[in-house]
Amino acid sequence: MTTLYGIKNCDTIKKARAWLEQLQIPYQFIDYRLDGLTAEQLTEFARHCGWQNLLNTRGTTYRQLSEADKAGINEQKALTLMLAQPTMIKRPLLVHNNQYLLGFKPADYQRLFGISA
Repeated sequence: MTTLYGIKNCDTIKKARAWLEQLQIPYQFIDYRLDGLTAEQLTEFARHCGWQNLLNTRGTTYRQLSEADKAGINEQKALTLMLAQPTMIKRPLLVHNNQYLLGFKPADYQRLFGISA
């Protein structure tokens, strides 16, 4: 089973979906905003990817946080912020055969699916 997590109007998500569809790789797409995300799911993502990697500090949502929200950020605070505002989660997150891949780089996807270049 392959699952792609993200937000449907994200350009990087669109590229990842196009790549999967071009190679006819079946997948399920979960939109954080439309389908929701549980604290348990987010904790599992952080366990596999690292909460620091999961938190998109370069995105607009994070940059617009108050200095108080950004100060002393730790795993629990980051997970709470990401759960409240899923746009702060780096995307896409691809889960394939219990392997987690954050971001989209065609070469990484090829390796994950065992496709030669």
